[in-house]
Amino acid sequence: MKRSTTFAAAILAGAAVLSGCASNNQQPQQIGYISNDSSTYGTIDAITVVQARSGGSGVGAVTGGLIGGLLGNQVGSGGGRTAATVAGAVGGAVVGNNVENNRNAGKQEYQINVRMDNGDTRIINQDSVYDLRVGNRVRLIDGRLYRY
Repeated sequence: MKRSTTFAAAILAGAAVLSGCASNNQQPQQIGYISNDSSTYGTIDAITVVQARSGGSGVGAVTGGLIGGLLGNQVGSGGGRTAATVAGAVGGAVVGNNVENNRNAGKQEYQINVRMDNGDTRIINQDSVYDLRVGNRVRLIDGRLYRY
């Protein structure tokens, strides 16, 4: 009986932890290789500093859930231990997710508007601009801009 309640608690804790990993953060889809060279070269029109999206990867929730479950398992015995394990896992997942989101909250990225040689305008988000300036000729490779 004790083994089945421990197993049930572990399954419930795992489900709670994994449900904290769900994300509605949608990344733009990358298009495969583009053979038209004019679509990969362009000129920078503007560079703007923006606040990065504060979406978590789920690592904080998983880690917090595991630690909380382990700590909760140390409390009580029998049914009380099972309840403490589940409560610790759920509480740890919530706290871990909040810690991860707070840690990522202050990050900035650069939004770079590029007028491509084929006439299109693209907006590229990068974590740094290095030596990129407005008016520079750039090449778009794998979703990142480089001077040439």
